[in-house]
Amino acid sequence: MNYINFTIMYARKMCILSGLMLLMVSATEAQTAETFSVATLNVDGLPQKLLVFNVNADGPGSVGSVRIGKYLVQKDYDMVFLQEDFNYHGELEAVLEDNYRLDEWSGDVDVAGHDIDYMHLQNHRFTCDGLMGLWKPAITITGKEHVSWTDGFGKFSHALDEMVTKGFRRYEVKLASGTEIVVYNMHMDAEDDVDSKSGNATKDRKAREGQWQQLRDDILNKLDTRPVVVVGDLNSYYFRDRVKALFVDAINNTDKATVADSWIVLRNDGQYPDYQEDNRMSDDEAELYSGETLDKIICINPTGGQQLRPIAYSCDKEGYLHNGKPLGDHYPIAVTFEVVGATGIYAVHAAEGKANGYYDLQGRHIEQPLKGIYIQRDEKNTRKVIVK
Repeated sequence: MNYINFTIMYARKMCILSGLMLLMVSATEAQTAETFSVATLNVDGLPQKLLVFNVNADGPGSVGSVRIGKYLVQKDYDMVFLQEDFNYHGELEAVLEDNYRLDEWSGDVDVAGHDIDYMHLQNHRFTCDGLMGLWKPAITITGKEHVSWTDGFGKFSHALDEMVTKGFRRYEVKLASGTEIVVYNMHMDAEDDVDSKSGNATKDRKAREGQWQQLRDDILNKLDTRPVVVVGDLNSYYFRDRVKALFVDAINNTDKATVADSWIVLRNDGQYPDYQEDNRMSDDEAELYSGETLDKIICINPTGGQQLRPIAYSCDKEGYLHNGKPLGDHYPIAVTFEVVGATGIYAVHAAEGKANGYYDLQGRHIEQPLKGIYIQRDEKNTRKVIVK
């Protein structure tokens, strides 16, 4: 074999070998793509009766709460965010503490241990939010805060929302791999079925709209390169509340981030139900009508930052049963996310003859940047920056 033929054959073998190695690397990368699971669940932990008021007569109570805890241990989600974790927290904690780290409990809704002015019950509010976060030991919470809703409605009627300090909790999370995300857990204003059917829920829906706007503004004001996950009992249907206009479209139109509801992406062909002015129906009828639930898991991906992609969605209606009945009045919602790398480096072109300064991620010159992600350009460098 002459030298030239040997060289050609060797080169071909090396090309084939390189191709095989590339396929092996690609397969390995596909197999080791980072994923994590998030679940949200209203544990229905209000007391069955408070003073002379029937608050939650058909709730799971102590025994049912233990079953809920065992259910969550069996499911083994990476992170779980609860709502209405009030009077049966001890039962949940006893079951969950060996598998999860728990956030601080805000307290119960009860007469004992609370300073109550019985002459002015209309002014009393229990200083607890019912929110709870659980995460696997390998996950680290690097920062957290609680924010109360500015808007709310209903003290001794309309689902008793103003009996407690409802709001949201914001967590800064570092996953086991080191990936950083932000999670918001919340419980929004509710409405009774009787009010939904009769068209008497206008003030409840107005309160929820204010809460969606408050949540939106908090997310945008604190947005950086970390993706955001919004979970909770949002008491909202897209056809019943202006969620798409006030939250989804409002964030998308800033060009700072994009919003993806996991149910919309994975179960509804990417289509948002149309908002309807006349939407009088109960929650049970609403779910049958639209297919969505009151509980949601939504991700907000910052432009140019790391991204999350929902790849699996479940509403566990079969597994969350005991003796043929649901453990609580909400079924668990769970989503698996895949972590996707940053979207890349953005080219910046001088706009209107201005070579230096700040630009948005579409290359438009910004005279005075607000909080967000921008491109900063000077005589020597073009770089991505976060303005806080």
